[in-house]
Amino acid sequence: MVTKVQKWGNSQGLRLAKHVLEETQISIGDPVDVSTRDGVIVIAPIRRTVRGGLSLQELVSCIPKNYKPQEVEWGEPVGREAW
Repeated sequence: MVTKVQKWGNSQGLRLAKHVLEETQISIGDPVDVSTRDGVIVIAPIRRTVRGGLSLQELVSCIPKNYKPQEVEWGEPVGREAW
């Protein structure tokens, strides 16, 4: 695919063909990593780890029945926290 660098406001951009996005499984709004390697621009999708798709109820059901929550000491306040 051949395209041109174009000016968009105060930035520059590239238009990517739909088939290029489909082949790389990138959708509009997806985060991508833009880097250079030996003078070549590399655009790679950032893949997020899918966490299994469990609901809150399923996650809570994994907490052991004998679990007792406790306070955790975080130290003295730093900055303007109100304790």
